[in-house]
Amino acid sequence: MSDDVRDLLTEEHLLEPEGPDDEHVSPALDPETVARRRAALEHVRQWGDPVLTTRARAVETFDEGLRDEVRRMGALMHDALGIGLAAPQVGILHRVLVYRVEGDSPVQALINPVLEWKGREQDTMEEGCLSLPGVLVEVERPLHVRVRAHDEHGEELLIEASGLEARVIQHEMDHLDGVLILDRTSRDQRKSAVRALRCVSLCAGTDRCSGLLSPVVLGVAVGGLGSWVVRGWVVG
Repeated sequence: MSDDVRDLLTEEHLLEPEGPDDEHVSPALDPETVARRRAALEHVRQWGDPVLTTRARAVETFDEGLRDEVRRMGALMHDALGIGLAAPQVGILHRVLVYRVEGDSPVQALINPVLEWKGREQDTMEEGCLSLPGVLVEVERPLHVRVRAHDEHGEELLIEASGLEARVIQHEMDHLDGVLILDRTSRDQRKSAVRALRCVSLCAGTDRCSGLLSPVVLGVAVGGLGSWVVRGWVVG
């Protein structure tokens, strides 16, 4: 990694300065979990891929192919230590998302979700995204929402969500419309995030960079609510 790239990563708080305490910046997860996460992220489209800014199409056929798609997305989300994933993130322009905010709950799939209602109360929180490695930005969203959708079998669902569940659903629904958290944050945070993403591109493929830019090394704590980065949630 060049000195310029290292300096910029340090400035953006994506890389800890090296020194006597550098050994404490280490993965909190076992090597097998880290390897599985990296393998899963190979299937997740990353910033700059045009599919991430393209509006997805409504699903018309609820068949075994759709159910396989949902199963694959749920498995990828789990292995990537995310709590949500939208079909465009795996290169499929379907209005399909999966999420799980409780570690012991089944994966919930929402097909063709529609936001029916959102409360007036807003909440601001830092969000990350599996498609934006190493980035956390503040996003303001309604605290309460009601969403109508179908499950993978075609059964109608009505989801009334609050707090983290509401945030995850809104984050993933944004993906279905080609909207990223960069579009939901302030201009200054967006500029910093883009600089950080360019740094990721510059040092992509190097062991030093790939490890330090992953949320694993930024401080993931895996618990009952999924993957939590020190300053915010890594969604999908």
